[in-house]
Amino acid sequence: MHIESEKKILAKSQKEIFEFLKNVGNFEKLMPETIEKFELLPEESFLFQLKGMPTIKLKLDKVEADHLVVLAAASDKLPFTLRGEISAISDDESEVQLVFEGEFNSMMAMMIKNPIQKFITTLSDNLKVI
Repeated sequence: MHIESEKKILAKSQKEIFEFLKNVGNFEKLMPETIEKFELLPEESFLFQLKGMPTIKLKLDKVEADHLVVLAAASDKLPFTLRGEISAISDDESEVQLVFEGEFNSMMAMMIKNPIQKFITTLSDNLKVI
């Protein structure tokens, strides 16, 4: 399953956005209002739970200086990644897109596609807090 957010243009440098996204604690600021739990864990990871959903643990998986931050699910039950792709437009303006990639059977994909799309959209919309 592949889900992309809309590309957002932010009045921040590419480096500022990269530094924000690579700090996993900052994801609490991006979470939807329906968040019931957010907990920072060791080794650049965190867990969160949205209302009516299971707890999900994400860990910082990969970074490429100033343009890519990848979070990966820490469980094999729901294997997925969430990428933050950052492109500089100018010294103080950047474009950001969040990309969700997951391997799910067709039944599971059908059940979770809309909630995941809403979640990714909310994270993307909340990037304005940076």
